[in-house]
Amino acid sequence: MRAILILIGLAALIVVGLMSFGLLKLNASPGTLPSLHVEGGSAPKVDADMGKIVVGTENKTIAVPVVKVDRPAGNSAAQ
Repeated sequence: MRAILILIGLAALIVVGLMSFGLLKLNASPGTLPSLHVEGGSAPKVDADMGKIVVGTENKTIAVPVVKVDRPAGNSAAQ
């Protein structure tokens, strides 16, 4: 039971986070109640505009500095 509540809470936080960063925008139109006849009502229409994140890679050659370590001549314990 706790796990389900934690998952629902995390999902709500993710949705709020996406909306606050402008990556999720929900446009909803009001629905109608079903009539008393056998017919059903209409569900609300929701348009979700999601932000797009494009991640690319490219190969580059980067010069890396060379590190040289000089050991003291009289230090035999370090070997």
